[in-house]
Amino acid sequence: MSGFSSEERAAPFTLEYRVFLKNEKGQYISPFHDIPIYADKEVFHMVVEVPRWSNAKMEIATKDPLNPIKQDVKKGKLRYVANLFPYKGYIWNYGAIPQTWEDPGHNDKHTGCCGDNDPIDVCEIGSKVCARGEIIRVKVLGILAMIDEGETDWKVIAINVEDPDAANYNVRHWSVILK
Repeated sequence: MSGFSSEERAAPFTLEYRVFLKNEKGQYISPFHDIPIYADKEVFHMVVEVPRWSNAKMEIATKDPLNPIKQDVKKGKLRYVANLFPYKGYIWNYGAIPQTWEDPGHNDKHTGCCGDNDPIDVCEIGSKVCARGEIIRVKVLGILAMIDEGETDWKVIAINVEDPDAANYNVRHWSVILK
């Protein structure tokens, strides 16, 4: 999406690595708070955290000032997703819908678990390999609830509206997804 840019700081695959976002005026912004949820009617913005075919587990740092994208850490070690032969890393562009949050105090009636305290995740299945920090416009195709360590972790399945095949994929019951 035009108007937004990103700035990498420090070397990738280090604890210090961060990707900061900027608006069209070059001002630093939060990908969590300052990018609108909707790009258009029934079209969402998506912040790309992990480009397709890469395996460093990156996420919006919801507790850091300006909420940069950084590599996830567990037990003091940088996290990576396993490769699944013949593929390397994520098989889709992975990211989040800005201004969303899975409430850890709300028990979801569908899963019986509370939210994971993160923005809602998106798996974008289009043909383009996006860049980390890129803001794209996506249409929702479906949604999947996962239970991760006892927490609800929703995954939105979507396609970039700029993808050549986007017009071929549609949701039949849009209102069900939004409720």
